[in-house]
Amino acid sequence: MVVWHHVGLAGLWGGLLALERRAFLQAMFSRPLVAATGMGLLMNDVLTGLFVGLLLELFYQGSANMGASLPEHDTLAAVSCAGASAALADGSGGGGTPALWSLGILLFVGMGHVGRGVDRTLERHSARLALRAVDSAEAGDLNRAVRQNLWGMWPHFIAFGALSAASVLAGYLLAPLEALLPLAAARGLAWAYPAMASVAAAIAARGSHSRHGVIYAGVAAALVTGLAAAVSFTEAR
Repeated sequence: MVVWHHVGLAGLWGGLLALERRAFLQAMFSRPLVAATGMGLLMNDVLTGLFVGLLLELFYQGSANMGASLPEHDTLAAVSCAGASAALADGSGGGGTPALWSLGILLFVGMGHVGRGVDRTLERHSARLALRAVDSAEAGDLNRAVRQNLWGMWPHFIAFGALSAASVLAGYLLAPLEALLPLAAARGLAWAYPAMASVAAAIAARGSHSRHGVIYAGVAAALVTGLAAAVSFTEAR
């Protein structure tokens, strides 16, 4: 059953973080760890938000909007993955598990690409408003110039709020199907979480000054993935 106030809160949280990320405050609340944990808190499943956020924080470590380079929208990915995972857990009648965390991440991490596309579209809109603001300021109409900034913020709030809410709604709608997964698939998803976390750690280490971090994380990812495959094969037999 869909919990509609969770869907509404997810939309509000996603919209506010979109503003914090680009136009207001910029105090790192939009980082995946904080964004996902906040989503879990709003949906009464802090553990799910925290563990999804930890993995995605490592995965997106070092991403930044620099010049013409536009990275994936890590905030939307974090909010969507955490919200969908929490909805899957709530809709299935149990708490968050590594299997559900993996399922939510695998299904919704692509929202980072979607968010980047929306950002590109909205940047063109913002550029037009910026030109209008300059023209208004040069004409001495400062009130109109300030209003252009406000008009530029609302589309981000609405677009990313709607996408965040849609992800949570999708999680609730998919929850009954999760119960139909074979035991082998569920166990494989459970082992997939530490495997993905190891790969994310390798990605984060590659961008750091650690000389051997990539090697250690890569070996850990290979071992965990191999173990998950062996367990799943045994269950299937």
